[in-house]
Amino acid sequence: FSSVLSKGVRFSYMRMKYLFISWLVVFIGSWVMYVQYSTYTELCRGHDCRKIICDKYKTGVIDGSACSSLCAKETLYFGKCLSTKPSNQAKLGEQGNLSELVNIILSFADGNKDGRVSLPEAKSAWALLQLDEFLLMVMLQDKEHTPKLMGFCGDLYVIERVEYTSLYGVSLPWIIELLIPSGFRRSMDQWFTPSWPRKAKIAIGLLEFVEDIFHGPYGNFLMCDTSAKNLGYNDKYDLKMMDMRKIVPEMNLKEMIKDRPCESDMDCVYGTDCRTLCDQSKMRCTTEVIQPNLAKVCQLLKDYLLRGAPSDIHEELEKQLYLCIALKVSANQMEMEHSLILNNLKTLLWKKISHTTDS
Repeated sequence: FSSVLSKGVRFSYMRMKYLFISWLVVFIGSWVMYVQYSTYTELCRGHDCRKIICDKYKTGVIDGSACSSLCAKETLYFGKCLSTKPSNQAKLGEQGNLSELVNIILSFADGNKDGRVSLPEAKSAWALLQLDEFLLMVMLQDKEHTPKLMGFCGDLYVIERVEYTSLYGVSLPWIIELLIPSGFRRSMDQWFTPSWPRKAKIAIGLLEFVEDIFHGPYGNFLMCDTSAKNLGYNDKYDLKMMDMRKIVPEMNLKEMIKDRPCESDMDCVYGTDCRTLCDQSKMRCTTEVIQPNLAKVCQLLKDYLLRGAPSDIHEELEKQLYLCIALKVSANQMEMEHSLILNNLKTLLWKKISHTTDS
């Protein structure tokens, strides 16, 4: 009888233990989802933003080429929220070709194309110029891989629709995202990619964009968040930059990170992956970025391109990608190596897909 009683007590204890753990998991999961949801709804308040902008437009404070569609005709509406960050402002330093840039900005600011910039249009343009990524898009409007600016209203700007808003992967509801382990999510992302020739075309586009911002007419720009979520492509598989907020002028980065206190190299990071070294003798960050854009882009493309690559170029492609990843800004003749590797990769990929319908 005591043995049966002991088993019953043990069973009750185990049952209570599992019930408690289950309750705890449900409680924590519900709390995390609640916090995520409340944050999302607080920061992604498209209706409120539209009301504020349209109130200013209707009272004549601001004007722009997209104001009528947004506020009067109501043919322009907000879709899904791509960012919940409340502030993404930065400032540009001195750039080359300043007079040419001013002319481009004034042309864009003239929303109704009447040959002059009204005070409301000027206020809208000034608000937009506080956004680093907007000015960069204006500079690169003639480049294929920059989304086309369609209009503006106040500090809101409109770009062309891009069909696919991530380099790879599948978009899932945020509730499901919370439940999927990050390692499994990364593996799953690679399942949802286009065919290899189309991936190669997208990759060529990304390499061309790196070329566009590397010591161009307005200076050298650094990509400080090289991740798949910032890249997209259209239905023709042409690459489009989806988020340019962490692409900054090299001069600005040097100013921001110069003399920053540090104990190790980990303290000398801007964005996700613009890294400099910590000078241990001064306990201050240096200004020279370790990796060029091309090396970070090749790291992103490595698994993307090698998965499913044709066997006759797999070995050479892998070799070129690893040479690319090893690039360092401080290396002798870095610019020559940069150009050589970039051209080798583009040529290798283009030769393989130029005869296919996917190209």
